[in-house]
Amino acid sequence: MPAIKNALLRYRVIDRALRNNFNPFPSKEQLRQSCEEEIFGSLEGEHICHSTIEKDLFAMRMEHDAPIVYSKKERGYYYSDDEYSLEDVPLTEKDISAIKAASTIFQQFKSTSLFGQYEFAINKILDRAVLSKESSSNNEDEVIQFEAQPTVRGNEHLEPLLSSIKSKTSIQFNYYNFIKNEHTVRRVHPYLLKEYRNRWYLIGKSELKNKIITFGLDRISDIIKLEKPFLVDSDFSADNFFKHSIGITVYDQLPQKIVIEVNNILAKYLETQPLHHSQVFEKINKNGSHVFSYFLLSTYELKMQLLGFGRDVKVLEPKELKEEIIENAREIIKQY
Repeated sequence: MPAIKNALLRYRVIDRALRNNFNPFPSKEQLRQSCEEEIFGSLEGEHICHSTIEKDLFAMRMEHDAPIVYSKKERGYYYSDDEYSLEDVPLTEKDISAIKAASTIFQQFKSTSLFGQYEFAINKILDRAVLSKESSSNNEDEVIQFEAQPTVRGNEHLEPLLSSIKSKTSIQFNYYNFIKNEHTVRRVHPYLLKEYRNRWYLIGKSELKNKIITFGLDRISDIIKLEKPFLVDSDFSADNFFKHSIGITVYDQLPQKIVIEVNNILAKYLETQPLHHSQVFEKINKNGSHVFSYFLLSTYELKMQLLGFGRDVKVLEPKELKEEIIENAREIIKQY
């Protein structure tokens, strides 16, 4: 747990302890024990020392104007102002700006029931914060603009699917195949929800095919939650499943080294935002072009990404991928 988050938790615990009328004037050791129990679940732990509590008391006085006083007679701490509570401390302008930025991002998902419940909570916080402190500017919402995301079919399935994933309960649904233009009934053990390019996908094990498959939520309908529990395959890892893939496609193949040559301008973009976490800078050619390598599966999404770069990129290896890109380029030219 990050140190800053730990400190904020301790402040809250100390605040409650100082306002506890059933145990007034808590000592430093009692405050330490309260923090240990609340954060680490133990009264006898040694995660928090006395010096940490001393620093917390000082920080609460300096940063939150907490009227903390030590009573020599009672040998403990208390608030000189009985009405003070850390929970009543208003948010700063910086806090409000941060919440507004998060809320703006959150608007991208407001059409889904899964995220809508959290949007309501954020709006409640914003209402309380803004009403307690008048904003210094009326145009804050106009200086940041996020990519507009159109409403995509299938987002309404997020909540029931997430519920099935958490409860490890099998599901059944109708699935539409774009290529075959047909609907089929699927029974799946849902493992993971993944978002890619404004679309959501379900990764799960098909009971019929006995393999892990990716399903687009926009093609799912008539979900039924079955009363049939399942066990996640022991060799499945959400972190590793897409480790060597760009997009949502995964093949039963081994990843391979992919090498591309890009011009100087595109190289700057790739340096600041790598195409994939496996990206390695190899060299700069005499003509100024840069060479990068990757360890990836040759997925459809990767090919579309490379084709999207147009003449700014050239595939050097493997030979099969290079020839496929050339063939795709020829087919594009034929369209015109």
